[in-house]
Amino acid sequence: MKKHTRSILEELNNLRPTHDNDYSIDTTANNIIKSSINLLARIHKIYDDETALDLERRFINSIRTGDPQKFKRGIQKVINNKGL
Repeated sequence: MKKHTRSILEELNNLRPTHDNDYSIDTTANNIIKSSINLLARIHKIYDDETALDLERRFINSIRTGDPQKFKRGIQKVINNKGL
């Protein structure tokens, strides 16, 4: 008779309570929000007001619409203008 053994990862997954997902989402959201605040503060520190507000708007719209290209196009425009 072959005895079935479980891996350590399987054991750890079975020990995890189901409500842990709520805490995981809470922690992840908190980290993302703090990172976003830090990013926007950096943008406002580095760029002039007009550029910073445009990038902030693009960043928020990217999140709202789920399209990261909106922000990428804006930052790419800033990078290209610096090269001129």
